[in-house]
Amino acid sequence: MPPETPASDSSTIAAHPPQSLWRELRDAVRGTDADYTRIPLRRAVFLLAVPMVLELVLESTFAVVDIFFVSKLGPSAVATVGLTESYLFLLYAVAMGLAMAVTAVVARRIGEGKPEEAAVTAVQAIFVALLVAVLPALVGVFYAQDLLRLMGADAWVVEHGYRYTQWMLGGNAVIVLLFVINAIFRGAGDAAIAMRVLWLSNGLNILLCPLLIFGLGPIPALGIEGAAIATNIGRGCGVLFQLWMLFHSGKHIRIRLEQLAWRGAMLWNIVRTSLGGIGQMIVAMTAWIFLMRILAAIGSEAVAGATIAIRVMMFTMMPAWGMSNAAATLVGQNLGAGHADRAEASVWRIGWYNMAYLIGVSVLFFAFPQQLVAFFSSDPEVVKVGAEWLRILSYSFFVYGWWMVTVQAFNGAGDTITPTKINAVFFWLIQIPLCYALAIHFGWKELGVFWGVFVSETSVGLFTLWLFTRGRWKQAKV
Repeated sequence: MPPETPASDSSTIAAHPPQSLWRELRDAVRGTDADYTRIPLRRAVFLLAVPMVLELVLESTFAVVDIFFVSKLGPSAVATVGLTESYLFLLYAVAMGLAMAVTAVVARRIGEGKPEEAAVTAVQAIFVALLVAVLPALVGVFYAQDLLRLMGADAWVVEHGYRYTQWMLGGNAVIVLLFVINAIFRGAGDAAIAMRVLWLSNGLNILLCPLLIFGLGPIPALGIEGAAIATNIGRGCGVLFQLWMLFHSGKHIRIRLEQLAWRGAMLWNIVRTSLGGIGQMIVAMTAWIFLMRILAAIGSEAVAGATIAIRVMMFTMMPAWGMSNAAATLVGQNLGAGHADRAEASVWRIGWYNMAYLIGVSVLFFAFPQQLVAFFSSDPEVVKVGAEWLRILSYSFFVYGWWMVTVQAFNGAGDTITPTKINAVFFWLIQIPLCYALAIHFGWKELGVFWGVFVSETSVGLFTLWLFTRGRWKQAKV
């Protein structure tokens, strides 16, 4: 049975009487200065999870809107997005790994009652983010066509789609900064600010995407390139808003001008802590690149169908990821405050929420896979491929909910190495060989990839949950 903690609900009811759901929702969206290590655990989960869920729902809404408009340009345009995202996934791996470390360190400092150190840590994290962005930008700008050829792109993608790749990789600094600065806000407990950042960023993206792809009045139709430009403008505005809030409006963390200095020891602590997170994400993302390469050998329709399916999947998973991010903050802050049992209790509570939600999503995927994919493409083969994957996902999607939460518990505690080792075994040593054997050697084509993913990711979810119950993550130091 999951543990209950005397610091969770019962001992704080008198000091924090129940409030109406409407008031709790208002507080969650506006943001509060609540101490998440002391208020009732149910309220702490609600105040953190609501803005994180809303934040990621809008992020996934943009991903769906983006692919909806791009799909009007044809399967090769969708394949351009999919192949470019295979490289962006490497960048996401670094940004997300860095964000994991930033959340863990900032949350631990806040939990220890050291907001000044948390602010200085935030500054060093921004420095690291800027350094990380330089090399991918140069490679993307000068070698976009070569990168697409390497992934097996067809002639249209290489000739017409490379400018999309140039823009997306060349402007990667805004991607990394969005991840890292929002990780600062989440770790500190300012989840509502992180939510508003993505509302602004993705709201602009959704508005600009059709305008720049198809044109309107004096605005020229830029095609696939317009989608990338819209994304960079939206994310760039989001970063500017982040910086303004970080210096002026944070409730739990705020940077002062005198803190803008290079602190080698703190910067190295972030880098050291992030190595495990980067490693676990690189393992997962490179595995995805190999899968896309296998699908590219099958055909552009297979890539397009898989790309649409993954967008639908990510859209439905975002609420679960939002709740999982709340677990990372609660684990980090409660370990910093010395409440290990409360940290564990928060993971079990959020895990049950995630499982219940994703069971509902599984029913949707099983019952209406063709309709979901057909919303984005009228190509029968693309719809067939995407629907196949959604139907297979429905058989065990709810396991992902537990995997997300337990992984974020490890990361929130600062133990990013354990998930890296797990990912290396299940994704590199099991998933890639299995998918290749089923798809190519046994001739199952895209079905081989999808069933290989089903087996490997269901297994990794169950194993990670078992490892979490052993409790060694409670001893992690950051």
